[in-house]
Formats: sequence, structure tokens, C-alpha cells
Amino acid sequence: MGNCCGSADADGKPPSRPPTKGPPPKTTTWAPPTPKPSDGGGGAKQETGGGDDPPCTGPGRVLEAPRLREFTLAELRQATRGFKPEMVLGEGGFGRVYKGWVDERTLNPAKSNAGVIVAVKKLNPESVQGLQEWQSEVNFLGRLSHPNLVRLLGYCGEDRELLLVYEFMSKGSLENHLFRRGGNLEALSWSRRLKIATGAARGLAFLHSSEKQVIYRDFKASNILLDSDYTAKLSDFGLAKNGPSAGKSHVTTRIIGTYGYAAPEYVATGHLYVKSDVYGFGVVLLELLTGLRAHDLNRPSHQHNLVEWAKPYLSGAGKLKSLMDQRIDGQYNTKAALRAARLAGKCLTGDPKSRPSMDDVVAALEDIEAPQQGAGGHRDLPPRPGARRS
Repeated sequence: MGNCCGSADADGKPPSRPPTKGPPPKTTTWAPPTPKPSDGGGGAKQETGGGDDPPCTGPGRVLEAPRLREFTLAELRQATRGFKPEMVLGEGGFGRVYKGWVDERTLNPAKSNAGVIVAVKKLNPESVQGLQEWQSEVNFLGRLSHPNLVRLLGYCGEDRELLLVYEFMSKGSLENHLFRRGGNLEALSWSRRLKIATGAARGLAFLHSSEKQVIYRDFKASNILLDSDYTAKLSDFGLAKNGPSAGKSHVTTRIIGTYGYAAPEYVATGHLYVKSDVYGFGVVLLELLTGLRAHDLNRPSHQHNLVEWAKPYLSGAGKLKSLMDQRIDGQYNTKAALRAARLAGKCLTGDPKSRPSMDDVVAALEDIEAPQQGAGGHRDLPPRPGARRS
């Protein structure tokens, strides 16, 4: 959860401590109906939600209320082998993420050879915004279902501990693959980069096209996770916001996000538009094309910001070679790569009204992703900035 541009906003005053049992606390993020508690008092087995769901108009759906398993802390300790250090998959602003095993049908803790792998995110007690972001994750991702959104399976709020349980994404984050973090990963091919871009775009388009628009607000490479087939899924909804109400173009909020990805109008004014997400998508598309980080202080000063460096290269085929990641040289069709670069340029337009919708972005990427014949030639141009391969 990025928090590099400022302090988080508060949509409502969160409770002073996490719940010990029962459904997740109600917040004004989604203002969900409060589910009825189970009659048997078995809070550890309770699923929130109920009633009729809205009809599904596509591959995704929005539930009336979160339908999540409420785990006990003891269950998650058992699933993660006691939160052992060797079970750590990664660490972020919220806290550590552990590997765990649960029964595929019941989600009860299971042995490693008899269950499915899950990812268990455990709040760092020192996290300032942890409770609010935990609530947001439950209330947003607990209701949203789409092939390009990571599935949230359940939560735990017990003994001042906050945890979230997700489906396991075996290929990790796009950030790791693009910038080779966490081992010697093979460079992503051109075709896989297009597949990832298209999948992430579909997830974002679903959020924007739902009846009550959702602004993701934290679109970046580290929040795009990949499954075994390199299908991209958006994760980490701790900063998500409801879109503007009828008749309004934006919501006003404190500035929070990650340097290099946040839209300029949001950074300058705190005005958050649905199309502020489109700008973030343009930055990630640029990272996929170049293999360079959005913001890297290890590069020369005039190249610290990827968008500022790359914009002059987005318009013409003659400049393409200086833009593209050298690790995929020869894999892409020149016209297809140029169309992708120009699409990134449209997404990065300064005026949010002039940016394409995510539905339009998806359509453009699906067209680009169609089979291309061969790879065109490129003219030599001055060298591109050096990428940090950490």
C-alpha cells in the first residue's frame, strides 16, 4: 500500500481496536449492510453477507455484502506453521505476507500435502493506517469478483491482530519480474507483457464500470500479481475509494499514493478522478515497454522520472528502439509496439478528461495483442537510460 505522496485520508473514524469476533467493522467506504451474526456463535466459521446478489453483466460481479470466511488467529497460526520466518512470501507497508495451507473446500487449516496454498497478510503493529486499510480491503475486495482481481478468501481480527487471507499467486508480482527482484527471473517476453497489460486493464475497467465506480488509487507494478499462467490480477485495495457521486467529476481527498504513479492533477490538488487511475495504468504500461522503474534515483537526474524521459519517444516509429526494453529486442512487431507506446502516451495526458476510458484501453490492447507477423527493423538512436536491475 503506497504512502509516498502524503498521509492517508480518513473516510470515517475507525474503531480504536480490531474486533475480536463477528463480521468486519462497518466503514463508510462502501457502507455495507451489517450482516446478521450466526446463531451458533461460531464466529471462526462465519461468512459475512447474504441475500440476493446483483445480476452478473460480464465476467465480474459486485456482491451485496462481503462473503468471507472469518478465521481465528489459532487457525491462521496453524495454517502458516506458526508464522515461521521461512513461510514469509514478502513484506510491504501493511506487514508481512506468509504462505499457508488450507483445505480447498472448507478453508480449514491443512497439511502442506493435503491442502491448497494461500497467502496470509499479517498487519505490522506499527503500521499507522493498518486498521483503516484492512477495513477497506475487506469492504471492497470482499465484494468484488472478477478474473483479474485477486480473490480475498477471509479475514481475522482478534487479540489486536489484523490478518487477510488471499488466493496464492504463484508467479508473484509484476514488479519482481520486470526488475528482477527475488532471484534470477527470466525476462518477460513481449507476448507475456501484452497479456499482463491487457489483464490488468480488464480488472481496472471492471472497477470503473461497476454501478458504483471504484477508484483503485494505487495502480503500480507491485500491486499486479501473476498466477501460474501469467494472468494478471489486481491486489491491495487498502487505498481504494468510491467514485464521485452523480453530477460530480471527482472526489477530494488527502494525497496518498506512490511517487511516479500518481496522476499530476491528484498530486497538485487532491482531486481524484476515475481517470486518475488511467494515468497510473499508463505508467505501468510504460514500465512494461521499457523495463525501467517509474521513479529511480540511480539514473541520471534528468531521467529519474520515467514519464518525463519517455514522453518524447512515444510519438514516432523512428524513436521506438530507444524506448523499448532491450531484453525483448526482436520479439515485437514494430507497428504493434508503436501502438502500445502511443496508447501509453494517451493515458499519460495531463488533462484527465482527455485520457481514454479503461474500456477503450482494453479494446486497444486486445487489438494490439492480436497475432502479429514478425518483428520490424529499428533505427539506431542515442542510448536509453540505464535500468537498475535489483
